[in-house]
Amino acid sequence: MTDPISDMLTRIRNAVTAKHTRVDMPSSRIKSDIAKILLDEGYIQGFKVLDDPSAKTTAPVKLLRLFLKYGPRGEKLITGVQRISRPGRRVYFGRNDVPEVLAGLGTSILTTSRGVMTGRNAVKAGVGGEVLCNIW
Repeated sequence: MTDPISDMLTRIRNAVTAKHTRVDMPSSRIKSDIAKILLDEGYIQGFKVLDDPSAKTTAPVKLLRLFLKYGPRGEKLITGVQRISRPGRRVYFGRNDVPEVLAGLGTSILTTSRGVMTGRNAVKAGVGGEVLCNIW
């Protein structure tokens, strides 16, 4: 797999479209940071990092499980996910150039020198960075 973040976003998009309550994926530190941002912004109910029982390797393999969140009548809270920076085309923004997503209704997720954070938090902290994805 050449782009694990894109794989994560595709799994979330597909699970929300199919109205699943949870979605599993291979875990990494950056995926856990993205999941924490999704939890803080109210897009998911929660997440857990588990040991993968189906792994057939001697090294411990971790699994990231996201618990998806829906509205009171079953409407999707995550209506769109867009990967911005990819391995073939990296996209960076300075501290003054971080764009808003849907005029402030969505969230952009950046990786900065201070860690993974939302676009709003990056502007408040006065840092720029690589835009990983937009979610609304």
